[in-house]
Amino acid sequence: MVDGTAVRLEPHEIALLGEGPRAAVTVAVVDLYLRGLAEADRPGTVRAGVADAVSARRPASPLAQAVHARLHEPAGLRTLVKDPEVRLAVALMRVPLAEAGLLRYPLLGATRAARRHVRDLRRRHPLPADRRGLTDNERLLAVALHGEAALRLLVPRFALRVGLVRRAEVGGKGLLKHSSRGANGGGGGYFSCGGGGGGGD
Repeated sequence: MVDGTAVRLEPHEIALLGEGPRAAVTVAVVDLYLRGLAEADRPGTVRAGVADAVSARRPASPLAQAVHARLHEPAGLRTLVKDPEVRLAVALMRVPLAEAGLLRYPLLGATRAARRHVRDLRRRHPLPADRRGLTDNERLLAVALHGEAALRLLVPRFALRVGLVRRAEVGGKGLLKHSSRGANGGGGGYFSCGGGGGGGD
């Protein structure tokens, strides 16, 4: 078996090994957004942006390309993960990872070496303190390794609008039952982790 830890992994591959196909597609969606190739549409959906894919600084991964092709009409993350072409792109991603000893046959779950490698990457690349000064690849790596926490820090408005992160409910039912219903609205609504009112993601 090849020692897969010697393979240089892209963020979407790291996400696949760490958390599975949904995480890999999430990284692909964020990649497209950072390139200007995807933008928020109706709540919980994303659509293709207006930028020209050919003019991108670096080629998008085959997975990101498959996701972009599906965004001719708005789609949510669940729809993207189930799309046949996106599923094919994920399946094709698995082949070199399996050949490198990072996925087990026949179910293609992450091997012990792969899980150890992802844990080591998380230790070596902790969640950034803030989003300033990061390259796009550093943002994608953070999303691949830290999931929702990175999405809320690095692309909060976009992630919330397109449904990559859940809205956080303030308090629980018990809190609502005992809260006052004064001029401030009686509590218990939703808040977004959008990081204040300044600027875009």
